[in-house]
Amino acid sequence: MIVAKIMIGLFIVTGIFLINGKGSFLISGYNMLPKEDKEQYDTVALCKFMGKMMFAISLSVLLWVLSDIYGRDWLFVLGMVLFVAIVIFMLVYMNTGNRFKK
Repeated sequence: MIVAKIMIGLFIVTGIFLINGKGSFLISGYNMLPKEDKEQYDTVALCKFMGKMMFAISLSVLLWVLSDIYGRDWLFVLGMVLFVAIVIFMLVYMNTGNRFKK
C-alpha cells in the first residue's frame, strides 16, 4: 500500500509539471524524436493532455488504496476498470486524428 501512495504522489507531481505545458522530455517516444519531427507537434497541448491523464490514472490508483483501507473489493474493481479504460482512451485518442500536430 505504501508503494501505491508513493506512486500516486509521483503521478500527481508529474501531472502538475505536465499540465503547465512543461516536461515534454518525460513523454516516452516524443523525447526520442529528432528536432525536425518535434517541431511538427504542439508540445504544450501534448503536455497538457498527458498531465490530465496522469491525474486520471492517479485517481484510479487511489481507488485501489481506498479498497485496501476500507476492505471493499468493488473499489478495486472500479479502479481497475477505470485504469484500463483510461489507458485505452489515451492510446486511441493520441493515435487518431493528428490532434497534436501543428
